[in-house]
Amino acid sequence: MYDTLKYHLKTSLLGELPGTAAHFKMLPPGRRLKLIDPEISTVKMSSVLLLLYPEGDQLFTCLMKRPSTMKHHPGQISFPGGKVEKEDVSAEMTALREAQEEVGLDPSSVEILGKLSDLYVEVSQFSIQPFLAWADKKPEFSEDSDEVEAIILFPLSDFVRDEIIFETELETITGKLRINYYPFNGEIIWGATAMILSELIEILKKQSGTR
Repeated sequence: MYDTLKYHLKTSLLGELPGTAAHFKMLPPGRRLKLIDPEISTVKMSSVLLLLYPEGDQLFTCLMKRPSTMKHHPGQISFPGGKVEKEDVSAEMTALREAQEEVGLDPSSVEILGKLSDLYVEVSQFSIQPFLAWADKKPEFSEDSDEVEAIILFPLSDFVRDEIIFETELETITGKLRINYYPFNGEIIWGATAMILSELIEILKKQSGTR
């Protein structure tokens, strides 16, 4: 079952992706998806890791809650990841390194399947490259308390079958916004994380034939 899914995911990531349409569905109001010329010199490159693993009949991905003391996006839900550093040989290495540092993931235990659509976050000027990875079983996670308040294991299969999207008003660094979000265990998953999740859910829907 999962060998077939992995093959289809790899194939899908080589083709046309639902990036813009999927991102737009969860885009906060007043935000842009694309860089404009004056921003090119100040953009910061980053990458995140979307780890997939099966447990029972459910497919999960690993999210994390950022501490309220973080400089960027405090208290928000994110994927493991961070800024591409000079010593990183690739953005893929950044995603794996950050996942190891933040949630204790052993890079040798996962297989990189490919990359989803890049995403520009206007408010923090980060350009995010999301890498999709696979583990055959649930990894042994351990959070870095300086960077992670909690690890959140998100049940993707539930949202592929029934994509639950709510609306709410939030106070943000740019003022009060009415945003779309994914609800899970009392948490509000919104912004860039929700936009990346939206694309992954669309890809999984296509593979499962639920569209």
